[in-house]
Amino acid sequence: MDLLPLRVSLVLLLWTLSAVASTFPFAVSYYSPKRPACRAIPSTMALCHDVGYTEMRLPNLLGHDTLKEAQQQASSWVPLVSKRCHKDTKRFLCSLFAPVCLVEFVEPLPPCRSLCEVVRDGCVPVMSAFGFPWPEMFNCSQFPPGNEMCIPGTTTGSKEMPRCDACRPFGDAEKEMQQNFCQHDFMVKLKVKESHINGGNRKVVPEGPSLVILKRLNRVEEEEINRKAFLLQKGATCTCGELLEPSTTLLALGRKAGNKLLLNRIMGWHTGDGELKRFLQGIRKLQC
Repeated sequence: MDLLPLRVSLVLLLWTLSAVASTFPFAVSYYSPKRPACRAIPSTMALCHDVGYTEMRLPNLLGHDTLKEAQQQASSWVPLVSKRCHKDTKRFLCSLFAPVCLVEFVEPLPPCRSLCEVVRDGCVPVMSAFGFPWPEMFNCSQFPPGNEMCIPGTTTGSKEMPRCDACRPFGDAEKEMQQNFCQHDFMVKLKVKESHINGGNRKVVPEGPSLVILKRLNRVEEEEINRKAFLLQKGATCTCGELLEPSTTLLALGRKAGNKLLLNRIMGWHTGDGELKRFLQGIRKLQC
């Protein structure tokens, strides 16, 4: 849901501003002495593309005084949005990095505490899987309670599509993949060329050959499969952000069903080729 309808409703609340603006506990945390101004959200600020408004307020709610600074800091959070850990992740982050500019208001509008909390609860498991905590600058207790004079979460009646079981966040990802290898038929290393719905499933087409480590009886072998497609069963009814990142190396565990290769567990690999090589060497030494 975009923020244009929200803008209209906020303008209708203008007459209450003088009474409530000074009550925001968040209002003193990050404000800069620099005079606030409206700036067009640059096309290069990928985090806030299609956020529902075109102008942002500077300084923003994180104390960034310039577009360059806001843009540089915001870019670090684009991968989290791509994980689709919550439908309002972009909405929350952009309310801080690129807050909507409403000239009618003296103070910028922070995100509501409830918006922060649902995004935090949805995304902390994903961040923890990569060793990152929820940052103190996003501490939800500093944002206003309730849903007035702050940016709320979306309230659409449509049900949010769940995350695919195969793509749910890991605790210790490498350990879990290693421990579960022997319960599967293969492990595959690939990059996604395309991913699309095929019946009720999702078809995953790799970019170039895929390295497949096969479990055969009591030994482990490997081979390259050239452009063989994989299937994520029931992938049409759930989301898997990992399959929407073409440049990311993925590791997946799967099973063979006739001539089909089914993916059961998927993780993105983000720690470098050297570490990946050592991890795969350890998989090859397993005795299943």
